[in-house]
Amino acid sequence: MKKIAAMGLAGALAMASTVAVAVKPEDAIDYRQGVFQAIKWHFGTMGAMVKGKMDYDADDFTRRAEIVSQLSHLPWEGFVEGSYSGDTDALPAIADNWDKFEGGSNMLMEKTAALATAAKTGDMDQIRPAFGEVGKTCKGCHDNFKD
Repeated sequence: MKKIAAMGLAGALAMASTVAVAVKPEDAIDYRQGVFQAIKWHFGTMGAMVKGKMDYDADDFTRRAEIVSQLSHLPWEGFVEGSYSGDTDALPAIADNWDKFEGGSNMLMEKTAALATAAKTGDMDQIRPAFGEVGKTCKGCHDNFKD
């Protein structure tokens, strides 16, 4: 599964260089922001359940975890040359540190897949740490690559 995810990312990243020619930077920004907004939407509801601020609904949590896992594969092709200025909080450091950024994107895909797996158990003792790992991964990338 990890090989497939890594191959998917490699394909998306290779495609990003092709997309860069065909897509305006502002469209790439809108695209990736839309994907991240959808992730935030679902992750926020899961967070409310994990923290006990909302009743835990195992089916809804699992559905959201699977959506977040799928969405985690999408935003990377929106990081194209010329898309680090304008209406974005993405830092130019992404282009300068692409290997580190790519590592973070791979980590997000891995951790969201683990969360989706934990969610299927319905066991909060497995879900909480997996949820926390996704949050740490998001924070790590934001700390390094988001203004």
